[in-house]
Amino acid sequence: MHPEKRVLVTGGAGFLGSHLCERLLEAGAHVLCADNFYTGARSNVAHLAEHPRFELIDHDICHPLHVEVDEIYNLACPASPVHYQRDPVQTTKTSVLGAINMLGLAKRLDARILQASTSEVYGDPAVHPQDETYWGNVNPIGPRSCYDEGKRCAETLFFDYRRQHDLEIKVARIFNTYGPRMQPGDGRVVSNFIMQALRGDCISIFGDGTQTRSFCYVDDLVDGLIRLMDTPREFTGPVNLGNPEEFSMIELARAVLAETGSRSLFEFFPLPEDDPKQRRPDITLAGTLGWQPKTQLEEGLRRTVVYFQARQVETLEVGGAGEEAAAAVS
Repeated sequence: MHPEKRVLVTGGAGFLGSHLCERLLEAGAHVLCADNFYTGARSNVAHLAEHPRFELIDHDICHPLHVEVDEIYNLACPASPVHYQRDPVQTTKTSVLGAINMLGLAKRLDARILQASTSEVYGDPAVHPQDETYWGNVNPIGPRSCYDEGKRCAETLFFDYRRQHDLEIKVARIFNTYGPRMQPGDGRVVSNFIMQALRGDCISIFGDGTQTRSFCYVDDLVDGLIRLMDTPREFTGPVNLGNPEEFSMIELARAVLAETGSRSLFEFFPLPEDDPKQRRPDITLAGTLGWQPKTQLEEGLRRTVVYFQARQVETLEVGGAGEEAAAAVS
């Protein structure tokens, strides 16, 4: 990476974006992090605030952004059902209007731009594992469609800008990713299971627990994004980025219990509408970039559990200090 390169990361204060900002700074880039803090958190990038090549701006990409950069990583969008279903219209706007605004910026600057798409474009897949040629099985009017169809439309816009304006684009289809800086209450299965185990609550299993996902540790995913951005102009993707090791929800829950030492029991609930029964990426195309995930689930869970344990301690300390202060006032 050229040491003077200026890189815009939208959604840069989010779980994935903050790790990407870190890695880009390590590589010598000047990083402009844009976030409206709908799901991102200033605390995720607070340790970068004094870095001479880092800048944080409060901005919603549903509105145009006027900056000068060489590359754009468009990551801005709520990515967990709890968040993207809270305001589904805004979720769709973020995917579609955000893509239009960032593509317009890239066109003006002749900048390379990467779209963070998702495995959700495959919906509840009828093909397993999923490769990039599969068109998907998405319910366009279901409760998840604001996210699924928003990302599918964003991909359409990216390739139309490529055909119409010869814009240099990259599209990554990101499968389930986990690691430090996930929000404790974001509704994703890894964070849910870890928090329930640490509290000693029952582990919530939806359906019979045989539905599967493939979990990629955040460091590996970020490496894949950067490798994709650095490919030749003619390589556009879409390319699957994820870990092809497949685990059932029961297997994941048992792994979390083993890592936390928790004795939590399982509690079963009905499977949510349109929840995919299985999800595993075919990463043959990503392999041509020299990329494959390296972190095994056991090691990734260990690091993630340590992060959430530290968050619990911080919360208890803050709560305890608050109680002591209240007692002193009374």
